[in-house]
Amino acid sequence: MSTVIEAVAVSRAVGQPLDRIDGHAKVTGAARYAADAPIAAPLHAAIVQSTIPCGRIAAIDESAARNLAGVVEVLTYRNAPRVPVLSFDFTTPVTEELAPLQSDAIAYDGQHVAVVIAETFEAARAGATLLRIGYERREAEVSLDTARTIEHPEQWFGDDAQPRRGDPERAYNAAAVRVDATYTTPEETHNPLEPSVTVAEWRDGELTVYDATQWVRGTRAVLAKSFELDEEKVRVISPFLGGGFGCKGFFWPHPLIAAMAAKVTNRPVKLVLTREQMFTSCGYRSETRQRVRIGASREGRLQAILHDVLAESSRVGMFVESAGAVTTMLYDVSNIAVTHRIARLDVPTPTAMRAPGKAPGTYALGSALDELAYACGLDPLDVLRRNDAAVDRSSGLPFSSKQLLACYERGAEAFGWSARPKAPRAWREGGELVGWGVATATYPALRSPAQARVTLSTDGLVDVASATHDLGTGMYTILAQIAADELGVDPRAIRVRIGDSSFPVAPVAGGSMSSASVGPAVQDAARRAYHEAVAIATSSGESALHGLPERDVEARDGALRSKADPSRAVTYADLVRLGGSGAIEALGSAAPGDEDERLSFYSFGAQFVEVRFDEELARLRVSRALGVFDCGRILNPKTARSQMIGGIVWGIGMAMLEETVRDPRYGAVVTNNLADYHVPVNADVPDIDVLFVEEPDLAFNSLGARGVGEIGITGVAAAIANAVYHATGVRVRDLPIVPEKLLGAGPAAG
Repeated sequence: MSTVIEAVAVSRAVGQPLDRIDGHAKVTGAARYAADAPIAAPLHAAIVQSTIPCGRIAAIDESAARNLAGVVEVLTYRNAPRVPVLSFDFTTPVTEELAPLQSDAIAYDGQHVAVVIAETFEAARAGATLLRIGYERREAEVSLDTARTIEHPEQWFGDDAQPRRGDPERAYNAAAVRVDATYTTPEETHNPLEPSVTVAEWRDGELTVYDATQWVRGTRAVLAKSFELDEEKVRVISPFLGGGFGCKGFFWPHPLIAAMAAKVTNRPVKLVLTREQMFTSCGYRSETRQRVRIGASREGRLQAILHDVLAESSRVGMFVESAGAVTTMLYDVSNIAVTHRIARLDVPTPTAMRAPGKAPGTYALGSALDELAYACGLDPLDVLRRNDAAVDRSSGLPFSSKQLLACYERGAEAFGWSARPKAPRAWREGGELVGWGVATATYPALRSPAQARVTLSTDGLVDVASATHDLGTGMYTILAQIAADELGVDPRAIRVRIGDSSFPVAPVAGGSMSSASVGPAVQDAARRAYHEAVAIATSSGESALHGLPERDVEARDGALRSKADPSRAVTYADLVRLGGSGAIEALGSAAPGDEDERLSFYSFGAQFVEVRFDEELARLRVSRALGVFDCGRILNPKTARSQMIGGIVWGIGMAMLEETVRDPRYGAVVTNNLADYHVPVNADVPDIDVLFVEEPDLAFNSLGARGVGEIGITGVAAAIANAVYHATGVRVRDLPIVPEKLLGAGPAAG
């Protein structure tokens, strides 16, 4: 564990709904994204992708492309620089064991097979269309229905992928009430507003990359290993991201291709993926088929759960959509069996997508519990309440903090749950059927080692630096608030610099762990800078605080002051000058200790949803949503609320709109644009309210704050599906819930 130094500043910023400090730069265009890299006259690169799912390149005709005006070079497996195939680990986070442009083998439709480099973007794109590639195609498996290679991974990211306890089969068979249903979720694609971009430049054997990445340190590690460089000779810069959601979390081939192109041409190269290429080049959420069997007493007490998950991955990379993970810990049940099977297909590799595993897993489990409630003749919320687990049943460890029952109660009161009719199809307003649904939200509270540097300068500026990221989550603002409290300064007097691999180490901006990891490191650095400033203030004969003991000094309004006589004060700028070193600089760190051996760390919540269905118009809509969350201390209610609203919007998209469709013959994505791939727009988003049951979790970290963001999507799809059943009497178990699945189906038993 990092050293904890007693806080001595007057707290005023953390917990306040401050506006985003990067907001002005974004709305005025001053914020520079990867495509805005300050590189003069770069060449432009256009990627060419395979049009078969399996086989080899038989012939390449580059003549027309090379003869096009403006084309500088064409790279294929025949002339690209040699780079090694790397395996995934958390030091080199490659997603596929497939180095780009290294052989004629084709592993999936959309694999990068060539890159055309030109003086202009238009010439590169035109040259790419002129490249003629012939293929020898082999039979491919692109669907779970035809998969022949099924694997049973023992572990995934350190967790048991096939957990079981008790005797679930026997308990299920003996149960008075049983539910046995299969729920499916389709492939989904991240689709951030900003596509993936890399600008690469070599100078004197060193590589600088501007990249749309959620992990500058991870990207640096892969590039360094690929080109056999010391990591200090690679710099990755990513100060702003236009969304990521996981597709920019690990390493994909395009940054390496951009660096290869820059090396060959000896000029900087800009590579921007098209929207179509984003569907094949940066991962997606795997399709899942989840059979859930629940055995319970007639009072709705859980006695057994068997949760079997079938998902997909590629032949060149493994990703497990661990949808059964929440089942092992969320409810009080003694008999559990969870299986994960992975079908190896001739498709691109899936990856983490917001709330990986937990989003589809809470959909299936939350839907099955709703079915159980109807089978028992009980209120669905009562079933959730009475099966609340006091400890993490997967590990036996007590939760560090858990306010889930309070989330249920506060949500029920705010939503008006007591007015809900019991029977399906019992509520109609105007021409619409109305239904209410509820489900549980949860996400693990994660942390990783992190560092931050705080620097006080002679101009009064406080600088905070760490190699973390802001995907639109509010990290710039939160880190400024944390440092402001420790130093007693206005957050507007703090400059936060992030997204640069030369800054102190930080983990991937994923898993909702950035604020929980980097925030305490900033807190530690700011406290160390404060104590160094106090040492100067109390020891220098030129200081108004000379001779005071440290305990009699406090930080307030950008200065150190005597607690007894606030008129005795000295500013940080003056203290830097008195110190004579030009700056006061402190490196802070934070890391998990042995807490994980004693406590279980999770966040929880309750999702309440109202839907309306017009049978004549076949119009289904979510008309109201409420999320109530227990995430420890809320560092900034405004940015946290924004994150939760975003998560609920994602849940609406997951439940009712999103579906990546592949050609069943070739595996090609046919919904590879934002016209055919439907995401929620303003007209799809209802009134959304967010409440927090706030209890600082000081066992988790020194801020008492767990991550927010991903938990917001969990449980939403189940709550919507449950509300649809309550409104219509039709149980839809296959996402997305589109109106045609409700027409002509007629009422069904829960």
